[in-house]
Amino acid sequence: MKNIKIFVVEDDPMYSKILQYHLSQNPDYDVFVFNNGKSCLEKLYEKPDIVTLDYSLPDLSGFEVLSKIQEFNPEIPVIIISGQEDVTTAVNLLKEGAYDYITKDENTKDRIWNSIKNIREKLSLKEEISELREEIGRKYEFNKIIKGNSPALKHVFNLMEKAAKTNITVSITGETGTGKELVAKAIHYNSRFKNKPFVTVNVSAIPKELIESEMFGHEKGAFTGAHERRIGKFEEAHKGTIFLDEIGEMDMSMQTKLLRVLQEKELTRVGSNKVIKIETRVIVATHKNLLQEVKNGNFREDLYYRLLGLPIELPPLRDRGNDILILAKHFVEEFAKENEMGEVSITNEAQEKLLKYPYPGNVRELRAVIELATVMSNNGQITADDINFYSTSSMNDLLLEETTLKEYERRIIKNFLKKYNNDILLVAKKLDVGKSTIYRMKKNGEI
Repeated sequence: MKNIKIFVVEDDPMYSKILQYHLSQNPDYDVFVFNNGKSCLEKLYEKPDIVTLDYSLPDLSGFEVLSKIQEFNPEIPVIIISGQEDVTTAVNLLKEGAYDYITKDENTKDRIWNSIKNIREKLSLKEEISELREEIGRKYEFNKIIKGNSPALKHVFNLMEKAAKTNITVSITGETGTGKELVAKAIHYNSRFKNKPFVTVNVSAIPKELIESEMFGHEKGAFTGAHERRIGKFEEAHKGTIFLDEIGEMDMSMQTKLLRVLQEKELTRVGSNKVIKIETRVIVATHKNLLQEVKNGNFREDLYYRLLGLPIELPPLRDRGNDILILAKHFVEEFAKENEMGEVSITNEAQEKLLKYPYPGNVRELRAVIELATVMSNNGQITADDINFYSTSSMNDLLLEETTLKEYERRIIKNFLKKYNNDILLVAKKLDVGKSTIYRMKKNGEI
């Protein structure tokens, strides 16, 4: 951490020398002395980290100097030093934003030392948080979080860039597993809100009777079990971003309350009459077609248009072509590195197998498949046999990719054989096909 710059404002020459000498014992403190308020204010452009301020100055009052410092930068901590112990004055100065109020006596030097030490620890923590947020921002660079270079993905990057430059509401749609939350985080950490909170609310995971309290907070005793005041997610996200995932699962009653909060930019905690102003960037996501939900009467039309903002539709993995292999290689490298497995490659046959599968679970499914394949691999190579698909979706997933009727037949028979432990007679009966057809396909290596 850089040295702390301290301005000491004190009109008593002897006392100012004592303070300067005492504080300069710490080599990390750069101490500058001013004998009146005006000379201090003229040097504020040098950006002091801390100001110790004598309350009784020859030119300006402590209140006046404090006010001017606050006007210049309210983040500068100001320690008031006074020759008189006046509780009312002390309280008023602290209300105006002074960090501390210390009276002049034999313990003053030590109290100032301790106060500055506490401020320094907070400054150090603040600097550390700032560095971590910068690191998070770098982590969420668009091309780092979403791997691929397909035209569909480049279009998504273009929309994300536009979203990051403004505070427009963003609505992200796409199938489960396409990375909607990652996109929301990337937009936040590349926007002017990046140093403020990013708060996620998974609407589908919160019981209907608790969602209002979760979103807007509640007061102690507002309902059975409300043992203390709770700040809601919208208040947590003040000045930052709130990400409402699976917004299509919200019931109509809560939709009405959300609409009011978004329109008025204010909320009231459950069990309270106090209105709280909020300023929050909103990003929503859903795997549902919200316009169709509006037509079906499940989603408010006015809320739909309030949330639409900049729509970003994430393409399913099956429509991203060679991105499948780019992602697969990335996941292999990541998993192998984490588990100290050395270099692991994917054979051509395995790559062909990866490209032919429709991925109903999208990127999330591909990651799971690749991690297992990496574990199963031998001699640093993932073969076609190491790649296994265990889709939990219905047989309709076999029809997601356009292909020949013969290929559909092959996939269906193969799927049934896996399901019924290679019992050919049972599969032939289930599918109403000749057992000789299945035997022939097995002999020819088709299944």
